[in-house]
Amino acid sequence: MIFITAKFRIRPEHADAWPEISRPFTEATRAEPGCLWFDWSRSLDDPTEYVLVEAFRDGDAGGAHVGSAHFRQAQRDLPPYLAQTPRIVSQTVDQDDWSELGEMAVTDR
Repeated sequence: MIFITAKFRIRPEHADAWPEISRPFTEATRAEPGCLWFDWSRSLDDPTEYVLVEAFRDGDAGGAHVGSAHFRQAQRDLPPYLAQTPRIVSQTVDQDDWSELGEMAVTDR
């Protein structure tokens, strides 16, 4: 799978509204057949920073995402709300879902 983490720094005046601003892009991406997940989190330390964790089945699915109409629309719609260009880590990993964090295994209580 293609595993991507991106940090988005939002202009302070738009930070609280970011989930709604990005909703059309989020919903369209989640509906892609090759999207495994597409999840936003807000930083606990910086309220203007959102972290996007996303995964696509393979390189073809990632390419379809970047080539989609909703991706091109997001390229037009979202930058005015950003304080800087998003930063990204993108890797191909040999798995197709989350693995358990064995060092913190939850056992029956």
